[in-house]
Amino acid sequence: MYKNRAPSVRHNLCGGWVAALRKAKTPKLSQRGLADMLQLGGLDVDKNAVQRIESGQRFVTDIELKALAQEALAAAHELGYPVLGRPSYVLGGQGMQIAISDQEIEEFMAIINRIAQDHPILVDKYLQGKEVEVDAVCDGTDILIPGIMEHIERTGVHSGDSISVYPAHTIGKLVKDKIAEYTARLARALHVKGLINIQFIAIGEDVYVIEVNPRSSRTVPYISKVTGIPIVDLATEVILGKTIRELGYEPGLQPEADYYAIKMPVFSFEKIRGAEISLGPEMKSTGECLGIAKVFHEALYKAFLGAGVNLPRHKNMIITVKDADKGEAIEIGRRFEKLGYTIYATRSTAAALNEAGVKARKVNKISQESPTVMDLILGHRIDLVIDTPTQGRDKSRDGFLIRRTAIETGVYCITAMDTARALVTSLENASKDLTLVDVAGL
Repeated sequence: MYKNRAPSVRHNLCGGWVAALRKAKTPKLSQRGLADMLQLGGLDVDKNAVQRIESGQRFVTDIELKALAQEALAAAHELGYPVLGRPSYVLGGQGMQIAISDQEIEEFMAIINRIAQDHPILVDKYLQGKEVEVDAVCDGTDILIPGIMEHIERTGVHSGDSISVYPAHTIGKLVKDKIAEYTARLARALHVKGLINIQFIAIGEDVYVIEVNPRSSRTVPYISKVTGIPIVDLATEVILGKTIRELGYEPGLQPEADYYAIKMPVFSFEKIRGAEISLGPEMKSTGECLGIAKVFHEALYKAFLGAGVNLPRHKNMIITVKDADKGEAIEIGRRFEKLGYTIYATRSTAAALNEAGVKARKVNKISQESPTVMDLILGHRIDLVIDTPTQGRDKSRDGFLIRRTAIETGVYCITAMDTARALVTSLENASKDLTLVDVAGL
C-alpha cells in the first residue's frame, strides 16, 4: 500500500492510502480522446497530466498493484475507520461510500466489482471537517481566484448536495491564505491553462485537499454570478494564449463581496420512487437556487424559500437520529421548541431529549402498535422530519421507510445535522420584510 501524499504538496494533501483493487490497464482512447482533439486543434494539452489528475492512483504514485478485496481491508485497518472507498474516473461521487466497519468495506467491494474495473479502486482516510471549494483560472504562471466557497454540511456530503456560502464566513485569514497558496501551487504543478476546481477540508488551521479537477465545475456559474468575474470567458482567453494580467485582472484571491450569496441544492426525490434520500458522498441533487442579502441569516432564509422550504405550517416535527447525533439533536430540538414546535421522537431519541430538558412526545416505531411515526406522517400534520440514517443499505429499516414516506407525502426531510442547524437558524431569523437584490448589478 502507498500513502496518498505527493511530496510537492505534502502539507496539504489529505493523508490516505491507495488500494489498487484491480491491476491498472492503459487508459482507453475514449478517456483520452478530448486531449487528443485539443492537441490536433493546436492547443498545448499535457495528456499525461490529465491522466494523472483523473486517476488518483497515478496522481500519487504511478505504481500498479495486484488487487484483492483483502487489500482494501488492510488499507482500512492501517488508516483506521471511517474510510472512503471510491472508484477512479467518476463524476458526481458515483459509487463512493463512507465505511465504518469491515462489513461495509466488503459490501462496497461486492457492489463495485459487479462491473469490471479497468482502473484502481481507492481507499482514503475520511476526515470530518469544514469543506471549502475554489474555482480558479490559471494561465500557467499566475492564477485568479474569484472567491472561496464554504459548505455548511461537513465533509461526507457531496459538494453538489451541500449548502454553499460565499464569501466563506467561518474560516480565518490564515486558512484562506493557505487555500489560495495551495490552489496556485497545484495549478502550476499540474500545468493547468484554463479552469481548475479544488475541494479542500479545513480542520482548525490545517488545510487538506479532497480532490483536484482540471476543468469547469457546477459552481462556476454560481461564483461568476456572485463575484461579477466572468471566469469562463477568462479561461477561454487563457487557453488561447492570453495571460491574466493582459486580461486586466490582478492575480490571486480577489476581494470579498459585501453581501452573502448562498447556493441551496434542490432535489427531486419524490419523482424517483424507492430512492434513498439520505445525503452522502454520491451526488443526488438535480438543481439549485440562490439566496442573496447583506446579512447572512437573511440570505440563508431566502435560499430555503427558493428551494421550496416554506415553514412553519403546523409546527409539528419528528426527530429520530442515530446515537452519534443525539448531542446535536438536543441543541437543535431545544431551538425548535423555542420556536413553538411540538416535537415527536422515537424511543431512544425521545429519552435523550427529555433527559436534557427538551420536551419530546414518544412515538412508536413502524413495527409497533399505533400510533406510530408512520401514522403521524400520513396524518399530514407534520412540517419536518429530521432523520439521520445508520450505516447500511437495508431498505426494510424503519429509517428508510420514514424518509421515503415523508418525501412522498410532501414533508420536508433532513438527513444531516448541519442542514437541520441551518434551517432552524433561518427560521429564528425569518422576516417578512426581505430586501430585494438586483442580481444584474452584482
